[in-house]
Amino acid sequence: MRSKSHSARTLDAKALKSFAHPLRLRLYELLDEHGPSTATRLAALVGQNTGATSYHLRELARHGMIETAPELGKGKEKYWRIVPGGFSYGEPSQDDPEAASAFSFLIDDLIRQRGAELARWRAEATTAPEEWVQASGFGRRSLRLTPQEAEDMRDEVLEVLDRYRVMADQRQERSGGKPDSALGHVVVHFDTFPVGLSDGADGGAAGHGGEEGSDAGVL
Repeated sequence: MRSKSHSARTLDAKALKSFAHPLRLRLYELLDEHGPSTATRLAALVGQNTGATSYHLRELARHGMIETAPELGKGKEKYWRIVPGGFSYGEPSQDDPEAASAFSFLIDDLIRQRGAELARWRAEATTAPEEWVQASGFGRRSLRLTPQEAEDMRDEVLEVLDRYRVMADQRQERSGGKPDSALGHVVVHFDTFPVGLSDGADGGAAGHGGEEGSDAGVL
């Protein structure tokens, strides 16, 4: 099932291969979470020298994932920031084993990142402001759907997320990236996939006693 793109761009094979690097992934995460920063500051956070960090930042910029923020720097100081709009990984050709391997690495890292972010919020929620606790949510839904229904649901949810992404990007552009204490760095995790297909046509229903679906979560 090929997903519609709800990002500004889809990474090509060369970008996939370049991004599938632990340090570049970490640098991107830091810029995403903390906002614009310099190679010197990022180097201190990742335990690398400034030269190596600058090289990896330039590689991210070469593939359109980050960009310089000239209005923030003073003199030779150079700030880097995430390019608005986001990106998707797409589906690499199986004729390019290196790209396919990079794609697999990135998906595994995405799963790791989601687990780490959920665990972090689980720990921080006990001391977080009440309004953010009320605005947060954990959820899981188990549904009986056809492939077409699952695809339609996925696209509808992604359209909602895209609407809020555009709103956030436009607000950031208007503000020039200046911090706003009213805003929080909100992370949304969304996955949809079938389970139990390898069990056979009747395996899933037998495993759940033929139920129509189930819900779990705090929303």
